[in-house]
Order: sequence, then structure tokens, then C-alpha cells
Amino acid sequence: MAGPSEQPLPPDVIGRDDAVEVLRAFVVDGGLSIAFQRAFEEPDMWGLMLVDIARHAARAYARESGYTEDEALARIVDMFEAEINRPTDTGSTTPRSQQGH
Repeated sequence: MAGPSEQPLPPDVIGRDDAVEVLRAFVVDGGLSIAFQRAFEEPDMWGLMLVDIARHAARAYARESGYTEDEALARIVDMFEAEINRPTDTGSTTPRSQQGH
């Protein structure tokens, strides 16, 4: 039975006992499906992590498309702000204990 298409581990976490996976994200039927653990003492650290992810994504678009890094980042930020202000789907969060895991 085939499973999902997964990303490889980042090279700097291989063999590290102190590395903790905090987020998995998949696109399923055009929507987002995630698994995560709270991981940080304060919620503002999620903001920092999301900005880091956005910057990595912007760099990838700059390498692989016609966008500059700044253009790609601006589009990501614009959509983030639009979605925060007017959510298309707020989704739901189910604790693992209620998912049978």
C-alpha cells in the first residue's frame, strides 16, 4: 500500500537525539492537513517559525520561478494577512487523544 509523499529529513537533524519534529503538513484534495505539537512555551514562537518558513518558501520561488524573493515573500505575507482577516476556512483541531493515535 502506497503512503504519502514525504519530505526527507533535513541533513542537520539526522542522528540528533535532541531534534523534535513539531509540524507535518500535507495537501490532500486541495486542502491542508497538518499534525503538530505545541512544542514552545510561548505562542509567539509560532510566529517566528511561520516567518522562517515563509522566507524559505520565498527563496524557493525565487530559485524556481519568475518571482524575486521579495515579490514571493510579499505575496505570502499578503495572503497571510488576508486569511487572518477574512478566513476562507477556520478548520478544526482535534487532539491526538481523540484521533486514536
